[in-house]
Amino acid sequence: MRELINWATTATGRVVAVHPLHGDEGPWRLHAIHNGVNRQYILRAPTSRIDQSMIATNATALQLAEHHDLPAPRLIAADLAGNQSGTPASLETAVAGTTNWPNSSPERLRAAGAALARLHTIPMAPREHLPFRPRPIAVDDFATDRRTGRMPTTPLLQQADALIRAHGLPEEPSVYLHGDVWPGNMLWSNHQVTAFIDWKTAGVGALGVDLSELRKQVAITFGPQAPTEVLTGYQHATGHPAPHVAYWDAVAALNTPTTCWTPTATLRRNDFLDEALRNLP
Repeated sequence: MRELINWATTATGRVVAVHPLHGDEGPWRLHAIHNGVNRQYILRAPTSRIDQSMIATNATALQLAEHHDLPAPRLIAADLAGNQSGTPASLETAVAGTTNWPNSSPERLRAAGAALARLHTIPMAPREHLPFRPRPIAVDDFATDRRTGRMPTTPLLQQADALIRAHGLPEEPSVYLHGDVWPGNMLWSNHQVTAFIDWKTAGVGALGVDLSELRKQVAITFGPQAPTEVLTGYQHATGHPAPHVAYWDAVAALNTPTTCWTPTATLRRNDFLDEALRNLP
């Protein structure tokens, strides 16, 4: 850790405090002083949850976000081979704002959808560290885990998996994706999204990968009315209907554990999936 902090110091100034953001693991929030000014940064390196490829994806995604002036942290430095820091690492700005959603008002949900639409204005083919993503949080594949017996299943999840596999991947343009869009990865200030954070599963693919993940997440968090508001805000921002919403809703719902973190979350996930299957062509 000392070598990692020494590397960060060369880019930030004197580091005066380090705070882990996930238990006792990284990423870490650094407080550094440079020319008498105290600034904060986010330092990333592999942990038990994050591997080297995710560090590289996050850094590459932030470079692209800055190039296109997207609402995201800015990359300060990266040592993807670990030659200077002792381990693959990246350093980014800490963006002001909060991930707390004080309410689930239609205005807040529509603003979230509109902010997400901005990311999808960039057509893109897969490239190094930004691979094709057929589902949200593509490092997980809970549908395959159930299909191969590594996780229990239910009749609803089995039916949905069979229908999605029979439907096949829709033909759609490929765009830049965040890959893990949920309320905890959206920073707010004055009712506006200031940044999407945590780009470690970013990539390229259909816009529904991101849109339906956010719809699923707000359905679980806020209830069945919330996904409609997200879609309304998204489509108002783009000026046209989003394609294949039911398909991507089902894909997002399938990429969850069979039993979610609470009974209410599982019930709401199931209701969201039921609705998707009813609307699947």
